[in-house]
Amino acid sequence: MSLEVIILAAGQGTRMKSRLPKVLHAIAAKPMLGHVMETAAKLSPIATHVVVGHGGDLLRSYLDSSSNNRSLNVVEQTEQLGTGHAVDQAIPQVATDSVALILYGDVPLTQLQTLQDLVVRAEQGSLALLTVELTNPTGYGRIVRDAQHQVVAIVEQKDASEAELTIREINTGIMALPAAWLKQWLPQLSSDNAQGEYYLTDIIAMAAAAERRIEAIHPASEQEVQGVNNRLQLAELERWYQLQQAQHWMTEGVTLADPARVDFRGDIRIGQDVSLDINVILEGRVVIGDNVSIGANSVIKDSSVASGTVIKPHSMLDETLVGENCDIGPFARLRPGTVLANNAKIGNFVETKKTIVGEGSKINHLSYVGDATLGRGVNVGAGTITCNYDGVNKFQTEIGDHAFIGSNTSLVAPVQVGAGATTGAGSTITKAIEADTLGVSRGRQVNLKGWQRPQKKSEPL
Repeated sequence: MSLEVIILAAGQGTRMKSRLPKVLHAIAAKPMLGHVMETAAKLSPIATHVVVGHGGDLLRSYLDSSSNNRSLNVVEQTEQLGTGHAVDQAIPQVATDSVALILYGDVPLTQLQTLQDLVVRAEQGSLALLTVELTNPTGYGRIVRDAQHQVVAIVEQKDASEAELTIREINTGIMALPAAWLKQWLPQLSSDNAQGEYYLTDIIAMAAAAERRIEAIHPASEQEVQGVNNRLQLAELERWYQLQQAQHWMTEGVTLADPARVDFRGDIRIGQDVSLDINVILEGRVVIGDNVSIGANSVIKDSSVASGTVIKPHSMLDETLVGENCDIGPFARLRPGTVLANNAKIGNFVETKKTIVGEGSKINHLSYVGDATLGRGVNVGAGTITCNYDGVNKFQTEIGDHAFIGSNTSLVAPVQVGAGATTGAGSTITKAIEADTLGVSRGRQVNLKGWQRPQKKSEPL
């Protein structure tokens, strides 16, 4: 049987106290809805139906920008009348002979294996339900079982009897079942309950009455099925997610100075014998080679760092390619388009942007180098800047192999400095310097003997 996924994402999320739809609040820099969709996509469904309501325009914009899945179908729920009503908006577009997997946009961290177990049982002709036992089940629908321990119903908190409230096994809402059953039972739902809503969970009693097989599956941890209703719960899931990532990478040979103080936010790949100090953030698509050391409070985003490189504390790399055995920081900022060849060095308080730094070249101190190409073995002195922007257009600076740029040099682009050339400290270079040539551009020093410093006038008493 083919699989179709229905994701419920129409809730307002008033307890988030935000103008942003609840499911767009992020864990590990990715909206919760994005986590759900990413995991669902690994199941290879023939279609994914996302039911939207509150904040529908923002949700549609996110879905349009983040998904290249042609089988994505966005369904509008104009009135929020409960989970049963939400699924009913999507079910007409679901093939009758498929299995339907129902997920929630605010339950972001359900694992792939858990969902696979549900789908397999549904394909075998069961209503597969994801349940979990909680020490404090308050607020959740309770799983009611018969004398043979078979699931026969789900009772919502507000409709439960005193005896039913003592049940610790709760409904997560996540389930998989043949779509034909949904098409048969959804029209039979009633809103005659304390909430005045159409509960999807009422189909469990219908399945039991029809003698359909109901199987309860349990996740490996309760955080897999934890929903988010406020920012406290969002933060709790963030830390749990990060701890799972930290534990994974430590088992893969990565040293973390403190597993509680490192964040992994994206598609991360890390080699062996890598060391991450406290408060390191890896975000987006990041590749770290073997034997790399990253200092405290550094942020690496959408970048690749080759083996043997040392990144010192408080450095930021964004869309940067770093070669082997480079030395970066502390307090370095490498902006998009920066490429460092092997053995390059970027020192403290240096900023680069759209710059290629050749093998063994150094920009050691307090410099800005943008829209530039540096050859091999170049030395850039402290306080150097490339003046690459005239207020409208950007221009290129080219520095040849083994050139020496004196401290406090301003390179006014477009300009070329030849191989082996030198600029005198404090120069403003506006013309090309030929290879093996000294370029100096500064006023002649004048010393005035007997010059007196201005004196403050005495204030009248």
